[in-house]
Amino acid sequence: MLTLSGVGKRYPTGDRALTDIELTLPKGQVMALIGPSGAGKSTLIRCVNRLVEPTQGSIRLEGTEITQLSGHKLRQARRSMGMIFQEYALIDRLTVMENVLSGQLGYVGFWRSFLRRYPQEAVVEAFRLLARVGLPHAIDKRADALSGGQRQRVGIARALLQSPKLLLVDEPTASLDPKTSRQIMRLIRELCAERDLAAIINIHDVTLAQQFADRIVGLRAGEIVFDGLPSELTSEILTTIYGEEDWDTTPEPMEDAVVDERDTKLRLASAVPEFAAGSVR
Repeated sequence: MLTLSGVGKRYPTGDRALTDIELTLPKGQVMALIGPSGAGKSTLIRCVNRLVEPTQGSIRLEGTEITQLSGHKLRQARRSMGMIFQEYALIDRLTVMENVLSGQLGYVGFWRSFLRRYPQEAVVEAFRLLARVGLPHAIDKRADALSGGQRQRVGIARALLQSPKLLLVDEPTASLDPKTSRQIMRLIRELCAERDLAAIINIHDVTLAQQFADRIVGLRAGEIVFDGLPSELTSEILTTIYGEEDWDTTPEPMEDAVVDERDTKLRLASAVPEFAAGSVR
């Protein structure tokens, strides 16, 4: 469905973000991109929909060469690629429903979107999607009144309103607590299964990637250093991706990490006489 061949990205500064990326993503597969900060994960996702221009290589979506498109044809191709952003990319002053309906911008154009003139079938589908992502009660709420998890659900519904064939997901859990992170990843996984959607998810949480992805691709310094099943992600491979670390050891809690403030002052007073005068109350 999606094929990347020899894709590279070099910035005008000379810094190389991606080097000879070779990937094939079949229909319906959920792929997680992992790797340290600066490895090129977000750049790779943005090269697919041309938010970042690759400097070399081929990107083909269902046989269409994305790198050769421009203008109207590029906008048409982007309809097939739903983007879910780390920072949600919602318009705070608009309602939840209005934000979801903005996913139709690629179909109805700017002015119809600006005037809120959406096809009836799009409005019906937006209602259905909001119910599916668990927000039927929040339709008329402003986006800035939502929690982080709710905002991400709005972003998911907006992306799905495009009727995409591919989801590009950039750090969907970065600002969320552990429980909400699992719920969001589970929701994305379920929606991909229901709609037979392929997805590329850039994610830092390796455990979530292993739990919810069909396949994991590890990037380091802009190059693929691992491509395999979640079960194949050993401590040795994690070291290859991230660098040296004891991946098999669970950190011991630091029992003395939190010390009573008064106790600290008393210790300082006994050790440093100058501190004692007026410091401990």
